[in-house]
Amino acid sequence: MSSPIEDYALIGDCLTAALVSRDGSIDWLCWPTFDSDACFASLLGNPEHGRWRIAPKEEPAGITRSYRGDTLILETRYVGKEGTVTLIDFMPPRGQASDVVRIVRGDRGVLKMRMELILRFGSGFSVPWVKTLDDGTLQAIAGPDMVVLRSDVETHGEGMTTVSEFEVRAGETLSFVLTYDASHLPVPEPIDVHRALADTEAFWDEWSARGNFKGRHRDLIQRSLVTLKALTFAPTGGIVAAPTTSLPEKLGGARNWDYRYCWIRDATFTLLALMNSGYREEASAWHQWLLRAVAGSPVDMQIMYGIAGQRRLLEWEAPWLPGYENSQPVRFGNAAHAQLQLDVYGELMDAFYQARQTGIEFDGDTWPIELALLEHLSKAWREPDSGIWERRGAPRHYVFSKVMCWVAFDRGIKSARKFGLEGPVDEWCAIRDEIHKDVCTKGFDEEQNSYVESYGSKMLDASLLLLPEIGFLKPDDPRIVGTIAAIEKHLLRDGFVLRHDPREPLADEVQPIEGVFLACTLWLADAYVLMNRIDEARTLFWRVASLANDVGLLAEEYDTQERRQIGNFPQALTHIALVNTAQNIFAALHPQKPVVQRSTEPGRNDVKT
Repeated sequence: MSSPIEDYALIGDCLTAALVSRDGSIDWLCWPTFDSDACFASLLGNPEHGRWRIAPKEEPAGITRSYRGDTLILETRYVGKEGTVTLIDFMPPRGQASDVVRIVRGDRGVLKMRMELILRFGSGFSVPWVKTLDDGTLQAIAGPDMVVLRSDVETHGEGMTTVSEFEVRAGETLSFVLTYDASHLPVPEPIDVHRALADTEAFWDEWSARGNFKGRHRDLIQRSLVTLKALTFAPTGGIVAAPTTSLPEKLGGARNWDYRYCWIRDATFTLLALMNSGYREEASAWHQWLLRAVAGSPVDMQIMYGIAGQRRLLEWEAPWLPGYENSQPVRFGNAAHAQLQLDVYGELMDAFYQARQTGIEFDGDTWPIELALLEHLSKAWREPDSGIWERRGAPRHYVFSKVMCWVAFDRGIKSARKFGLEGPVDEWCAIRDEIHKDVCTKGFDEEQNSYVESYGSKMLDASLLLLPEIGFLKPDDPRIVGTIAAIEKHLLRDGFVLRHDPREPLADEVQPIEGVFLACTLWLADAYVLMNRIDEARTLFWRVASLANDVGLLAEEYDTQERRQIGNFPQALTHIALVNTAQNIFAALHPQKPVVQRSTEPGRNDVKT
């Protein structure tokens, strides 16, 4: 059985990432890229589905761990009766054949250790052919995949497992390097372990030094930014939502989805987090990824893409994996990529506008793409869709989807006027006004004094928290005040925010369907900031921040009854929201140091409805 989700730490090389448990086991790693099959999949099953464990032979008296400064170098300290060792785990971001490096350093006395390597390609399905090469390198091959192990200790096979038992003494270091490459290529050359460690530390130190957040929770915010960088696929600039698939939104449940892809919806949140934190290069690379991914007919635009912009993310199930704590099915791919979700047009137009605001360089193709998107949306905005939460039932007229259509035209108008771009601005203004009136007429429930999830519904959903942030109405508009109050009444659970209204039974599962949603809780904090309820915003921020594990990582959701993190991990949107909320609170407390916000003219709206 795998460890609790919050017991994992992340290492990565900006090509892929691995999860390392407190007991020294790498239980998840997709190679060679984030969206490849896993070679270690015990996170979703058992050790027999692949893992790599290095730990004391006997249960240690104490375990502590931390990242080395602001890097992605993980150091786990094991204290035994006779000695103490530190396990140093990292992945050198060298952009070539990908490596996992593990160094065991003796700190005190002597400690007996055991190494177990179980490689299972095809996400736990395929046992590789293993042999020892003339120079002692261990080579494992299955189909297109090859992994080689070089170590300072002797290994041998035991029941489809490579093992070693060894002692580490004070002042001694022993290294293990696992390297991936395609099986048809020559065996990868060995790397200099200590040079790789120094280079990796220098890479992350230089990157982190560019961060400019000076607020009270600087270390936590910088860890979130490092995590976001680690979820970036360096060759394209795409940022995956999480490095995992099928970690459940409810323990033992069926809401298990693949998040190893890039969502258009996260674009603006990501750009703001990066730009406000001093990372313009990453923001520009993310924008360029967006531009390439959505190029083509607007009719064909998707809500998510692969890390290189791939469009076909076919969903399938892996019946040989029992799932995290028996949460089935285990899914790879994501069928939601084919859904119509109108809000992504607004997110995309907002992302382009925010990028212009901060001076990110555009090529000549950007504005023509935006023109084509708005031309398509001028007709499509009236259609029902699947909504921000990717519901798999019948399409509805979701309020947030309509509001984001309003955002698309609003940002197109602002881009044309502010940057001198040509477009049918008068026509866009008329459509923007029509959408605004439509939403205020059909999406507002007078009885509850609140906007609702969808036209004709009495239910709420947490996306309504974003209405003041995107500038649809002023934060002090009575309808916004009423909506926030209704969300506080119906969506708050144990001090956190639910995505879905618990009064509404969903078709796919009996209530409760999932835990509280951490990003949505931070969206409520952002709304509080706009309403000048700063103390309440700070309370919510800290409530979420306090759930971070011992190395500062957060999942998508939290089970308040079991007191456990749930959902895919670590979750980019949660960390992005944490960064943005911290920046918003800091700006409210220090108005002389403003940050770029989605509503670039707070409190103003060209439409009166």
